[in-house]
Amino acid sequence: MFRSGVKSALLFLASLSCYDAVAAVTVYGPLGAESPTGSAAASGAAPSSTLGSAAWVSALNAYNNVKLQAPPLPDPLPPLQFAIQVPSQAQNMPGLSIPQRGDFWGFSIEMSVVQQVIGKNSTFIQVPFLNLLAAVVERAGSVRIRVGGNTQETATLVDQLPNNTMIEKTDSGDTSTQAGSTPTLVYTTELLHLLNNVSSLVNAKWYLGIPMNDTSNLRLGIAEAGDAICGDNILGYQVGNEPDLYANHGHRPPSYNETDYFNEFGQVVSGVQQDGKITSKNKLVAPSLQGTWTPEDLFATGFLDTYSSSISVIAMEHYPDQNCAAEFPDGNFGPIKDPQAVFPNYLTHASGQNLVKPYLNTAGIAQQMGKEFMMFETNTASCGGFPGVSDSFGSALWAVDYGLQMAYSNFTGALLHVGGQNVSYNPFTPPPTNLSVFDQWTVGPVFYSTLFMAEALGTTNTSRVVDLAANGGNPFTPAYGIYEEHILARIALVNFMNDANGVGSYNVTLSIGGTPNNEPNDTPAQIKVKYLLAPSVSEKDQITWANQTFGGRFQADGRLTGQEFVQTITCNQGANTCQIPVPAPGAALVFLSNDAQTNSDPTTTMTFSTTAVTKAIETLLVPSSALATSNGHSGKFPLSGTSKGGANGAVGTLVVPLSLSLVSFVLGALILLR
Repeated sequence: MFRSGVKSALLFLASLSCYDAVAAVTVYGPLGAESPTGSAAASGAAPSSTLGSAAWVSALNAYNNVKLQAPPLPDPLPPLQFAIQVPSQAQNMPGLSIPQRGDFWGFSIEMSVVQQVIGKNSTFIQVPFLNLLAAVVERAGSVRIRVGGNTQETATLVDQLPNNTMIEKTDSGDTSTQAGSTPTLVYTTELLHLLNNVSSLVNAKWYLGIPMNDTSNLRLGIAEAGDAICGDNILGYQVGNEPDLYANHGHRPPSYNETDYFNEFGQVVSGVQQDGKITSKNKLVAPSLQGTWTPEDLFATGFLDTYSSSISVIAMEHYPDQNCAAEFPDGNFGPIKDPQAVFPNYLTHASGQNLVKPYLNTAGIAQQMGKEFMMFETNTASCGGFPGVSDSFGSALWAVDYGLQMAYSNFTGALLHVGGQNVSYNPFTPPPTNLSVFDQWTVGPVFYSTLFMAEALGTTNTSRVVDLAANGGNPFTPAYGIYEEHILARIALVNFMNDANGVGSYNVTLSIGGTPNNEPNDTPAQIKVKYLLAPSVSEKDQITWANQTFGGRFQADGRLTGQEFVQTITCNQGANTCQIPVPAPGAALVFLSNDAQTNSDPTTTMTFSTTAVTKAIETLLVPSSALATSNGHSGKFPLSGTSKGGANGAVGTLVVPLSLSLVSFVLGALILLR
């Protein structure tokens, strides 16, 4: 009987394929009915498509098909053969940073997308997420993650939600076209149990946010529950997410200023001190300014002196650019910026230098006070990034250089922001919920930068960084020295140029110690080099770190694939030199000893597997209410995000092809027959 049922089902499926050959099935996407790939709808007829073309998927910024032209080589070209001579001993190298941790680059995850990125609940954790964290932890020893963003400001802890839901969006009533418009979140302590369970599997530590939308009625539940459930896995609680933008976003009166924030922050400090359920009284993170106010103007109110005993991290948040006019056409952001025009801005050492410049004074103050100083949220551009830029290999090189420049400038960490599917800068993105049965995750180019940075700084937490001002300080060929335990351990070399007919790669003649440094010659007999590479700065998929890759769009399960390749270069100790090639484009991490590599390399390969699936192949007519709250998305595209580039609105019903619905029905019947 079972065999007969299978035969009937197969015949029925065959008939469906014949049906598809003669009749198109309309797919209604986020912007209406869509045309099939490579054809246009007949005049007067509704455009149609097959699910396989899924044109609406590439309309989401996280999976966009925009590929830009690589900028031309600089004119004049920088020297493509140059020398770097550095002392072997840290005591002979001026300008070294404070000791840095390997987990310098971490992640800032928008609170509204936690279920899609981290896990559905405390027992259903996203395996690709665990694998990605493990890749960082193996190299850095730990990983720092902030869960918050704009959505933390209105989030409310409740005892329970219908159907044991962990987190849910409610209508905030905010119809603003400004970049800070977000839904209101309600959540249960299941969220904290989820984070703590992640920490038990990988060495992840967390930052959370105390809501600031109503300081006359403080909601300190997240700190109470965080301390009780997660304990030492909580590193701190942010108080105020970009308070200098509160007035611009309509969250405070237009007159709101530094003194007002000073006073409101004091109310939170007082509440924390008086709350017996909060055991950590000195873990606050502030002020997290975006740049509208200067740190100095806020500090002039006595902010740091008054609240020093409550603050553990002095934090800022800043993006080098914004794409808000494209995301919010009616938001008075001026003309839409052309990604092609801004692309060269990211392919220069000057970008990182200019980004840290406003904060050098604050970094010094943090050192004097014994506080950490972090860039608490950053990425390539606010309001979702620039498609073709934020998800290009160029952004990976930018993040390598920016991260090392922050480390050199005495930041103690930085967090790359992760939003929903309507942003192009994500380090990693799960597939849209309704494709999660078929497709895997997408790993963005900047995630590779976190691996490079982790290996550059290593696990000893003693690495000190210096900008070598290489090649006469040329902005296209930056280089950094990393000293570990007072000895030169690694060199990082970046090449922002794109190969043009074999031109663009450069060669470094490295000399360690020697007469110019008042030291004996100390160039080793051989060195080892790992390369971060792609065919072009505009490449989006073919990216490798030491010959390994996470794969292209919808291909990642969080594990690197391919055989790792570390190049060994024989040096000339008689001449005290090593010749190091740096391809165009690319970045090289040079290990000067076996210990230098051992302190950076993964000692184990920790991966995770799952025996659970979200659902079997099935159909579906998806109601608007489900799409509006699915995957952290709520905008003009299905499954859009609520990060800095968040959007508002509901999405209409998505109709999938009849043939897929019937296939699902038959497959379900076969499963039941078994």
